[in-house]
Amino acid sequence: MTKGAAMGRKVLFTASTYSHIVNFHLPYLRRFQEEGWTVHVACGGQPMPIPYADLTLDLPFEKSMSSPKNFKAAAVLRGKIREEGYDLISTHTSLAAFFTRLALLGLKGRPLVANMVHGYLFDDQTPWHKRSLLLAAERSTASVTDLLLTMNRWDYDAASAYALGRKVVHIPGVGVDLSRLYMPDSELRRRVREGAGVAEEAFMLFYAAEFSGRKSQSVLIRAMEQLPGEVVLVLAGDGTMRRECQELAGRLGVSDRVVFPGQVSDVGAWYAAADAAVSSSRIEGLPFNVMEAMSAGLPVVASSVKGHEDLIVDGETGLLYPYGDAGAFAKQILRLLSSQSLRRELGERGQKSAAGYRLEEVFPIVWAQYEELLPVRAAAEGR
Repeated sequence: MTKGAAMGRKVLFTASTYSHIVNFHLPYLRRFQEEGWTVHVACGGQPMPIPYADLTLDLPFEKSMSSPKNFKAAAVLRGKIREEGYDLISTHTSLAAFFTRLALLGLKGRPLVANMVHGYLFDDQTPWHKRSLLLAAERSTASVTDLLLTMNRWDYDAASAYALGRKVVHIPGVGVDLSRLYMPDSELRRRVREGAGVAEEAFMLFYAAEFSGRKSQSVLIRAMEQLPGEVVLVLAGDGTMRRECQELAGRLGVSDRVVFPGQVSDVGAWYAAADAAVSSSRIEGLPFNVMEAMSAGLPVVASSVKGHEDLIVDGETGLLYPYGDAGAFAKQILRLLSSQSLRRELGERGQKSAAGYRLEEVFPIVWAQYEELLPVRAAAEGR
């Protein structure tokens, strides 16, 4: 795709939140802009500046799929798409991807659509009624999904089996930007811990995620009852279940060892301060926080679910435990705590394994898919 060929073309990125675009897709927005495209972004959540966007459109997305506001967002999108005449829509996050594609159903001369799946919210363990509903939503919008990009093997197999897109491709995530991370630095470690009230000698576990039922921070908090006093759990992020988790820590008598710093802007500094990274998620795509932690050389202990299992070979590049099992999680932490050599080996092997997920490795793979998709439109228009 040359700059000359792209002049006058428009791309729209959509997502449920501004933060998703800012955290994961700025390199792609920048590349489109450098290639001469006009770049628009439409999303919900807390508004924030989006570099490399020529225009941003605020949408009234709400997390409940049945919320009338989401259907209003789809109507707004449909009008904007008609007005702007986009050549390509790149849509992200399950909720935004569904309502973006809903807006395109029956629309003549619609743009090409690339849906990047950051993790279907269902798997083999999902209750039948919920799985059927979510799968039906995906199948209903398959006809307007020209390119479907999946990040883990389970999602790829499901998308292929149910023909959820005209073309289904597996990609290794969106790419980890190593510039967000730090080399080992004792002074940075001391400063971050001091600011969070974590003792230098503590064994610090770090988990950065939205507080929600799916992320399941309560499992980690319950496990703290079974771990010695030197273990401190730092749960960064915000969300509807943060207060509930704080209250749980208080009831269990571990609130002095569970830290809630809220949203953190410099996540790399927290990895530098931690001894291990953890995750308790119920379901994932290809989790960026785990890839970042592995890239930073931290040993990782994570629930044995899709996404995590794609990144971690248990006992080799990290440790896995059955989802929801606080006791099993605690046992894995005790293994790390008792063996410095295990921590070092898992960190080194995990870091080596994560090299294939670096931005410089992944970006060309994803960009090539955009480039292969666009000639379809050019051929149709006789360009």
